[in-house]
Amino acid sequence: MENLLKLIETRESCRNFDTRPVDKALLCRMVEAARLSPSACNSQPWRFTVVSGEKRAALAQCTQGLGMNKFTNDAPAFIVISEEKATLMAKIAGSVKDQHYAPIDIGLTTAHLCLAATALGLSTCILGWFDEAEVKALLGDTVGSRIRLILAVGYAKNDSLRPKKRKDMEEILYFGD
Repeated sequence: MENLLKLIETRESCRNFDTRPVDKALLCRMVEAARLSPSACNSQPWRFTVVSGEKRAALAQCTQGLGMNKFTNDAPAFIVISEEKATLMAKIAGSVKDQHYAPIDIGLTTAHLCLAATALGLSTCILGWFDEAEVKALLGDTVGSRIRLILAVGYAKNDSLRPKKRKDMEEILYFGD
Protein backbone atom coordinates (compact mmCIF):
# COMPACT_ATOMS: atom_id res chain seq x y z
CA MET A 1 0.00 0.00 0.00
CA GLU A 2 2.83 2.40 0.82
CA ASN A 3 4.23 2.01 -2.71
CA LEU A 4 0.87 2.93 -4.23
CA LEU A 5 0.47 5.96 -1.96
CA LYS A 6 4.00 7.12 -2.79
CA LEU A 7 3.21 6.80 -6.51
CA ILE A 8 0.00 8.82 -6.06
CA GLU A 9 1.83 11.46 -4.01
CA THR A 10 4.50 11.91 -6.68
CA ARG A 11 2.09 12.21 -9.63
CA GLU A 12 1.42 15.82 -10.56
CA SER A 13 0.39 17.83 -13.58
CA CYS A 14 3.56 18.81 -15.41
CA ARG A 15 3.68 22.12 -17.24
CA ASN A 16 7.42 22.23 -17.74
CA PHE A 17 8.49 19.39 -20.05
CA ASP A 18 11.98 18.53 -21.19
CA THR A 19 11.86 18.11 -24.98
CA ARG A 20 13.71 14.77 -25.09
CA PRO A 21 11.62 12.08 -26.80
CA VAL A 22 9.71 9.36 -25.00
CA ASP A 23 10.41 5.83 -26.16
CA LYS A 24 7.36 4.28 -27.84
CA ALA A 25 7.75 1.18 -25.66
CA LEU A 26 7.06 3.33 -22.57
CA LEU A 27 3.99 4.85 -24.21
CA CYS A 28 2.76 1.34 -25.02
CA ARG A 29 3.29 0.29 -21.39
CA MET A 30 1.13 3.22 -20.32
CA VAL A 31 -1.63 2.22 -22.72
CA GLU A 32 -1.40 -1.36 -21.46
CA ALA A 33 -2.10 -0.10 -17.93
CA ALA A 34 -5.04 1.91 -19.26
CA ARG A 35 -6.34 -1.08 -21.23
CA LEU A 36 -6.50 -3.05 -17.97
CA SER A 37 -8.49 -0.41 -16.08
CA PRO A 38 -12.00 -1.26 -14.93
CA SER A 39 -15.09 -0.30 -16.89
CA ALA A 40 -18.82 -0.73 -16.38
CA CYS A 41 -19.98 -4.10 -17.72
CA ASN A 42 -16.45 -4.49 -19.13
CA SER A 43 -17.54 -2.14 -21.90
CA GLN A 44 -14.06 -0.60 -22.41
CA PRO A 45 -15.47 2.47 -24.24
CA TRP A 46 -12.10 3.97 -25.10
CA ARG A 47 -9.54 4.43 -27.82
CA PHE A 48 -6.01 5.77 -27.46
CA THR A 49 -4.13 7.58 -30.20
CA VAL A 50 -0.46 8.16 -29.42
CA VAL A 51 1.18 11.12 -31.14
CA SER A 52 4.94 11.54 -30.79
CA GLY A 53 6.15 12.05 -34.34
CA GLU A 54 5.69 14.61 -37.07
CA LYS A 55 2.13 15.57 -36.00
CA ARG A 56 3.14 16.31 -32.41
CA ALA A 57 3.71 20.06 -32.89
CA ALA A 58 0.44 20.48 -34.77
CA LEU A 59 -1.44 18.61 -32.03
CA ALA A 60 0.14 20.88 -29.41
CA GLN A 61 -1.29 23.85 -31.33
CA CYS A 62 -4.77 22.25 -31.15
CA THR A 63 -4.58 22.53 -27.33
CA GLN A 64 -3.62 26.21 -27.24
CA GLY A 65 -6.72 28.23 -28.08
CA LEU A 66 -7.12 31.59 -26.34
CA GLY A 67 -3.56 31.45 -25.07
CA MET A 68 -4.03 28.27 -23.06
CA ASN A 69 -1.51 25.44 -22.64
CA LYS A 70 1.55 27.07 -24.25
CA PHE A 71 3.67 24.53 -22.34
CA THR A 72 2.45 21.78 -24.67
CA ASN A 73 4.93 23.02 -27.30
CA ASP A 74 7.60 21.18 -25.32
CA ALA A 75 5.63 18.01 -24.60
CA PRO A 76 7.31 15.25 -26.62
CA ALA A 77 4.22 13.02 -26.77
CA PHE A 78 0.46 13.05 -26.43
CA ILE A 79 -2.17 10.39 -25.91
CA VAL A 80 -5.57 11.35 -27.30
CA ILE A 81 -8.29 9.61 -25.29
CA SER A 82 -11.52 9.06 -27.17
CA GLU A 83 -14.84 7.75 -25.94
CA GLU A 84 -16.21 4.93 -28.05
CA LYS A 85 -19.65 3.38 -28.00
CA ALA A 86 -20.40 1.43 -24.86
CA THR A 87 -21.63 -2.14 -25.02
CA LEU A 88 -25.36 -2.78 -25.10
CA MET A 89 -25.25 -4.12 -21.52
CA ALA A 90 -23.53 -0.95 -20.25
CA LYS A 91 -26.07 1.20 -22.07
CA ILE A 92 -29.00 -0.76 -20.62
CA ALA A 93 -27.56 -0.68 -17.10
CA GLY A 94 -26.89 3.04 -17.43
CA SER A 95 -30.39 3.67 -18.67
CA VAL A 96 -31.94 1.74 -15.78
CA LYS A 97 -29.83 3.61 -13.24
CA ASP A 98 -29.94 6.99 -15.02
CA GLN A 99 -26.16 6.96 -15.21
CA HIS A 100 -23.88 7.32 -18.22
CA TYR A 101 -20.91 5.09 -17.37
CA ALA A 102 -18.57 5.79 -20.28
CA PRO A 103 -17.30 9.17 -18.96
CA ILE A 104 -16.57 7.51 -15.61
CA ASP A 105 -14.67 4.77 -17.43
CA ILE A 106 -12.70 7.41 -19.35
CA GLY A 107 -11.70 9.01 -16.04
CA LEU A 108 -10.58 5.68 -14.62
CA THR A 109 -8.50 4.80 -17.65
CA THR A 110 -6.93 8.27 -17.68
CA ALA A 111 -5.93 7.84 -14.03
CA HIS A 112 -4.31 4.52 -14.96
CA LEU A 113 -2.38 6.24 -17.76
CA CYS A 114 -1.12 8.93 -15.39
CA LEU A 115 -0.08 6.53 -12.64
CA ALA A 116 1.64 4.24 -15.13
CA ALA A 117 3.55 7.21 -16.51
CA THR A 118 4.68 8.20 -13.02
CA ALA A 119 5.81 4.63 -12.31
CA LEU A 120 7.83 4.74 -15.55
CA GLY A 121 9.56 8.00 -14.60
CA LEU A 122 7.42 10.15 -16.89
CA SER A 123 5.25 13.17 -16.22
CA THR A 124 1.79 13.99 -17.54
CA CYS A 125 -0.77 16.75 -17.78
CA ILE A 126 -4.43 16.03 -18.51
CA LEU A 127 -5.82 18.48 -21.05
CA GLY A 128 -9.49 19.17 -21.43
CA TRP A 129 -8.93 22.36 -23.44
CA PHE A 130 -8.51 21.55 -27.14
CA ASP A 131 -10.18 22.10 -30.48
CA GLU A 132 -11.80 18.74 -31.17
CA ALA A 133 -12.53 19.51 -34.83
CA GLU A 134 -8.88 20.47 -35.42
CA VAL A 135 -7.63 17.33 -33.68
CA LYS A 136 -9.94 15.16 -35.79
CA ALA A 137 -8.82 16.94 -38.97
CA LEU A 138 -5.20 16.35 -38.01
CA LEU A 139 -5.47 12.72 -36.93
CA GLY A 140 -8.42 11.47 -38.99
CA ASP A 141 -10.08 8.16 -38.14
CA THR A 142 -7.40 7.17 -35.63
CA VAL A 143 -9.10 9.21 -32.89
CA GLY A 144 -12.52 7.60 -33.04
CA SER A 145 -15.86 9.20 -32.41
CA ARG A 146 -15.57 11.62 -29.46
CA ILE A 147 -12.35 13.00 -28.04
CA ARG A 148 -12.66 13.44 -24.29
CA LEU A 149 -9.14 14.25 -23.10
CA ILE A 150 -5.60 14.67 -24.33
CA LEU A 151 -2.71 13.63 -22.14
CA ALA A 152 0.61 15.44 -22.55
CA VAL A 153 3.45 13.04 -21.74
CA GLY A 154 7.17 13.52 -21.25
CA TYR A 155 9.98 14.04 -18.81
CA ALA A 156 9.74 16.93 -16.37
CA LYS A 157 12.54 19.50 -16.57
CA ASN A 158 12.48 19.71 -12.81
CA ASP A 159 11.94 16.77 -10.45
CA SER A 160 10.95 18.83 -7.42
CA LEU A 161 7.32 18.39 -6.46
CA ARG A 162 4.91 21.20 -5.67
CA PRO A 163 2.93 20.87 -2.44
CA LYS A 164 -0.47 19.36 -3.15
CA LYS A 165 -3.36 21.59 -2.19
CA ARG A 166 -6.20 19.29 -1.23
CA LYS A 167 -9.18 19.52 1.06
CA ASP A 168 -8.70 18.19 4.58
CA MET A 169 -9.98 14.67 5.22
CA GLU A 170 -12.60 16.10 7.60
CA GLU A 171 -14.14 17.95 4.64
CA ILE A 172 -14.51 14.92 2.39
CA LEU A 173 -14.68 11.76 4.54
CA TYR A 174 -17.92 10.62 6.13
CA PHE A 175 -18.83 7.28 7.66
CA GLY A 176 -22.41 6.21 7.12
CA ASP A 177 -22.51 3.35 9.67
